[in-house]
Amino acid sequence: MSTDRGILDRPGPQPARTESYGPAPHQVYEVHEPSTAPRAWVVLVHGGFWRAVWDRTHLRPLAAALASEGYAVALVEFARSGMVGGGPPGTFDDVTAALAAVRREEAGALPVVLVGHSAGGHLAVWLLHQPAAAPVPGYGPVVGAVSLAGCLDLTTVADLGLDDGAAHDLMGGTPADLPEAYSLADPARLGPTPSPVVVVHGTTDDRVPVAVAESWWSAAATPGRDRLLLPEGADHFAMIDPASTAYPLLTGELARLLART
Repeated sequence: MSTDRGILDRPGPQPARTESYGPAPHQVYEVHEPSTAPRAWVVLVHGGFWRAVWDRTHLRPLAAALASEGYAVALVEFARSGMVGGGPPGTFDDVTAALAAVRREEAGALPVVLVGHSAGGHLAVWLLHQPAAAPVPGYGPVVGAVSLAGCLDLTTVADLGLDDGAAHDLMGGTPADLPEAYSLADPARLGPTPSPVVVVHGTTDDRVPVAVAESWWSAAATPGRDRLLLPEGADHFAMIDPASTAYPLLTGELARLLART
């Protein structure tokens, strides 16, 4: 089931359109549209350890694949480490504003599912705790989140020093230095989410070890509602490769979450 980093360089289709959710050049989301009326909206948050070097374009193949399944996809950009506004509060404010804009301007009464890979998995699950994901009269619900190899336990990511201290660079210090900041930014410290979470994390992931997913699960999951799927032999990048045998796990879990509405 494993793959390699080739998906990062595989060109994806250009979006149907790109919309702004704020005044800065990076404050955009691009829309990938299905050929028929969408069944739901997917707000897709890319990974790259929150670093400026990685932008949304490497998730275009996944966005296009989900559009072919009948979903409208909003692929979100946000401020990242090494950019003006990267880190708290800018990174978090950006994804919050993007979700609010998609719900307000795009989805209407349709349900919304958050999907994030790696650092984007952290942000997607974090968003479930925020007012932007709460029920709004007249708008479709945010039905849950799917974390693909997500950095769900930010403190553990920091303690392990993953990607040469990516969490330290995002937050501006260690959990010991900044306990209050981590308590607000770490899904593992925020407790159970208001809506379901599906965690899909490959057993051979050498970028974000599966122990990060298991740590979040122990600290914050709601057993019987949330789901932890550990595809055997899958690595970090299989989670975003539509050609991988891990991809049907994502589409199946999206359908399962939407069936709850």
